[in-house]
Amino acid sequence: MKKSLIVLFAMLLVLSTASLAFAQEGVLYVLCTPQEEWCQGMEEEFEAVYPEIDVQWNRLSSGEALARVQAEKGNPSFDVWWGGPMDAFIAAKAEGGLLEQYESPSLSNVLEKFEYLVDTDHYYAPIYMGTIGFMTNTNWLADHPGVEPPTSYYDLLKPEYKGQVMISHPSTAGTGYTFLSSVLQVMGEEDGWKYMRDLNDQVYQYTKSGSAAGNNTNEGQTATSVVFSHDAVKFIDDKGAPCVLTFPEEGTGYEVAGVAILAGAKNLDNAKLWYDWALTADAQKLGPRYASYQAPTVEGVELSHPELLECNLINYDFQWSGDHKQEFQDKFSNEIQNREDVH
Repeated sequence: MKKSLIVLFAMLLVLSTASLAFAQEGVLYVLCTPQEEWCQGMEEEFEAVYPEIDVQWNRLSSGEALARVQAEKGNPSFDVWWGGPMDAFIAAKAEGGLLEQYESPSLSNVLEKFEYLVDTDHYYAPIYMGTIGFMTNTNWLADHPGVEPPTSYYDLLKPEYKGQVMISHPSTAGTGYTFLSSVLQVMGEEDGWKYMRDLNDQVYQYTKSGSAAGNNTNEGQTATSVVFSHDAVKFIDDKGAPCVLTFPEEGTGYEVAGVAILAGAKNLDNAKLWYDWALTADAQKLGPRYASYQAPTVEGVELSHPELLECNLINYDFQWSGDHKQEFQDKFSNEIQNREDVH
């Protein structure tokens, strides 16, 4: 009997080791929503930990990523979806059949203040946080004496900012949708939609991505843009953009980004390895190395720019925002701005 138990234990050990080895080789296809520099950096850092895995990634904005996941339901070309506001992951879960359940052992690393965003059914988990702000070109301000950088949503409606506001489209970009949802939560739906219609008259152009809007302001094409504050830091600190960052005094919304494994992932074991790693301090401390300054969601990582959280944050309702995502995107596109006009 004792000999049989020893043999059984040895067989289980061999099988376990073989399974682990299998999980640490092959390929991994990542749907990446943050900027290309960080996506590329994460590929290289993950491959340094798991050198037998070849990471292939494709960068899509948040709205495009959700649309791609929906279009490929049941036969995804990606294994894991990394980054982008949580409401897209909530919408994906609500549709059903898009995400894979996985209870990662790394969930124990998540900070207490972010635990409410760990999906109770283990379809997704939080990986970083970023706040919405306004980035204004200081050269433009110098050419317009007496005009101040916006510190209120309503400052964007002032006559001096007509045709001078750049913002991303909420159907394609997480920045644009987070801003829309924030406005509706701060003002209420009736007043919020009226504000968005008024703001439409001030907008020079809707872009496909949030960073594209910021880049246009950086280059002086427009006076101000709605951006995630960590993108503004990248422009101002890293690229020397002649810009200043401000926040709406009424309260600003924010993203908490997610990570999820796609249902039907062809490289499931490797996707789990990425998911586990993304929820570690070693992975989340890498952001600033690749010019990404979002706040971490796990223990053991210092904030690179704590001032980005020193603003009036609203009690952003991710569940409500995710539940109404398609409805609000459609309303915006149909009643305020046509999709065909997105550039």
